[in-house]
Amino acid sequence: MIAWVLLAIAIPAPADQPVTRSPARTAAEAHLVDVRSLVPDIHEDIKYAGHDNFVGRPVDGYLAPKCLLLRPVAEALARVEHDLRREHARLRLWDCYRPARAVADFVRWAHDLSDQKTKAAHYPNLDKSQLLGDYIAPVSGHSRGATTDLTLEQCDAHDRHCKPLDMGTGFDWFGLRANTDNQQVTAAQRANRQRLLHAMAREGFKNYPMEWWHYTFQPEPTPHTMYDVPIR
Repeated sequence: MIAWVLLAIAIPAPADQPVTRSPARTAAEAHLVDVRSLVPDIHEDIKYAGHDNFVGRPVDGYLAPKCLLLRPVAEALARVEHDLRREHARLRLWDCYRPARAVADFVRWAHDLSDQKTKAAHYPNLDKSQLLGDYIAPVSGHSRGATTDLTLEQCDAHDRHCKPLDMGTGFDWFGLRANTDNQQVTAAQRANRQRLLHAMAREGFKNYPMEWWHYTFQPEPTPHTMYDVPIR
């Protein structure tokens, strides 16, 4: 999750052409836009910009808690949000574009077997030594600017109070229970996952079956290009 290592729990690029790193040095040069330029009040909780994540600290490359995506992807995500609001529901965004340097940081963390402080919250049933290879590997759609991690919230009739739906696990929970169609979660939790899946699919987002929260826009605008500009 090599110089541009990425999170394994993500979808690899098509195998017929290698992924190359863009020379872009800024979000503007990479044609990445802030989703809030399209939906100013979208709910965000950008996990890797803070301490509430599986490494337990801000991750390299996250200098601000922003959701950046390539413009066609951001526009599609805005359409999902507007559709959901008709049902008094909303998205909550956890991660979007992810700099390549961030996943290199994930790999350094995975090699440090002495750091176990997030085990209970993120990998309670696994030894940390199992994460590298099965859950952390060299390729991620996040660094191509077309992938987002998110959940679904239900609001009251006035859209003033919104509460995340119960999906059966938290974000970045490493294990089979996070699989979208996992049968160990309750019927209500599966229904919530399906509701999110259908809302995203209507605007062209495909779920990664290993993670109920992970969606990639199809077709990807730049399927063979990854970016490493910091999020500012």
